[in-house]
Amino acid sequence: MLFREMAQQGSVLFRWRGYLPLFLLPLTIYAMTQSGYFEAQFGDAAEEGLMLLSGLVSILGLVVRVVTIGYTPAGTSGRNAREQRAEVLNTVGIYSIVRNPLYLGNYFMLLGVSLATMVWWLPVIVTLTFILYYERIIFAEEAFLAAKFRSRYSDWAARTPLIIPRFRQWKNTELSFSPRTVLRREYNGFYALVVCFTLVELATDLLGEGMSIAEWLADDFYWVWIFAGGTAVFLILRTLKRHTGLLTVSGR
Repeated sequence: MLFREMAQQGSVLFRWRGYLPLFLLPLTIYAMTQSGYFEAQFGDAAEEGLMLLSGLVSILGLVVRVVTIGYTPAGTSGRNAREQRAEVLNTVGIYSIVRNPLYLGNYFMLLGVSLATMVWWLPVIVTLTFILYYERIIFAEEAFLAAKFRSRYSDWAARTPLIIPRFRQWKNTELSFSPRTVLRREYNGFYALVVCFTLVELATDLLGEGMSIAEWLADDFYWVWIFAGGTAVFLILRTLKRHTGLLTVSGR
């Protein structure tokens, strides 16, 4: 009974997993109102350093997703939201060192954004929420894979860590890296980071430090260019995906 309930809960959460950041939005807004304490305590250099670190953490998460998507075949890793699907069992490449690389990438992307608010408790809450939220999702996915692939899955799962990579187990994949597949399937994640970091930078300065819009534009106008550039890339890739076949790769 417990097994069935956890699998059912995981299936529901799987369909709604893309909305996890929205659940954390109220806490994030509150955190940004408290961000001024960090700069007041540690200074401008520390603030810039933490913002750089947070960006690198989120980029690491995006890179993990890019590596995963770029080397995997169609019908497996991706952003499908309606139901579990797996035409093949991935056991090589990044899947030879960790069973859930996409969720690991998601965690680092969220963690980086939470660090950018410059309050210590939001990354802690993000981490705990992520664990509670994805525990059921992973349970449901692994139940699905175990039922479909049976001994192949159990053998792979027995030697491959759940979420913390074991790099010494790396096995090369026969597939080559596909940049077009990455551009087609991950442009939303890229743009989400651009939007999140621009808004966090704006909100922490306005809400946490009491700056005016004019002051922010004078000091941090480069964020306007980052946002504009990211938006342009997003619109171009979205158009290419929806109206052309330039980003389509057979078998990916």
